Amino acid sequence: MTRVSRGPIVILTGAGISKESGLETFRDSDGIWAKVRVDDVATPEAFARNPAHVHEFYNMRRRRLQAGDIEPNAAHRALVELEAQWPDPVLLVTQNVDDLHERAGHQRLIHMHGELLKARCAFCGDVQAWHDDLSVALSCRHCCRSGGLRPHVVWFGEMPLEMETIFAALSECRLFVSIGTSGTVYPAAGFVSLAASHGVETVELNLEPSAGASLFGESIQGEASVIVPAFVQRLLAGLWAGASAPLASRAMGARGN
Repeated sequence: MTRVSRGPIVILTGAGISKESGLETFRDSDGIWAKVRVDDVATPEAFARNPAHVHEFYNMRRRRLQAGDIEPNAAHRALVELEAQWPDPVLLVTQNVDDLHERAGHQRLIHMHGELLKARCAFCGDVQAWHDDLSVALSCRHCCRSGGLRPHVVWFGEMPLEMETIFAALSECRLFVSIGTSGTVYPAAGFVSLAASHGVETVELNLEPSAGASLFGESIQGEASVIVPAFVQRLLAGLWAGASAPLASRAMGARGN
């Protein structure tokens, strides 16, 4: 049983937490990579070969993210509550490029795979907020060169962002929680092993056990909007009651379709 009453927490989130908000996952049987070839849209080589095609793919995703029906769900809001009420630092590391954690109100957040609503210049590295379509005709505000603006997204073959900060937090935290991830994409898939090597409590919250579920001290299955708020409330109830509440290592909620 996990019994944590205080201490720093690191939370990793993946596409599963945003699925209930209406955004597609990547590695589900009906996910994005089942419909689009990674090598065509999500590598530096793809951008060099056919930037217009890459822009088309991300432009559609950017428009979808900003559609009126896409909103943070109960899982996003629960993590904001945890950040606000927990007495020690809560660092949220997300593999997601959407802005749903920010919209929900989370403050201490690292987008290790970048952000869809930002653009980066491939020539000078300048990063800026970007909510409209990108195209090869646009020029960088900093170096004024055209053709180099790209989504501020970490592609396959590129290094995720702020890894030193993440590794340091994993070695110093009391609890590591992974939510809605496949457990197959590195380096994020290795976070649980790194945390465990430092004696950190580890918990996975997922619709179904991930590829790395056996590495966690606890694995709780169910829909994110159900099990994440329940997990957060148990943590906070244990703290405010003055004694840690046990977190059940069992399935909670039904598996979604």
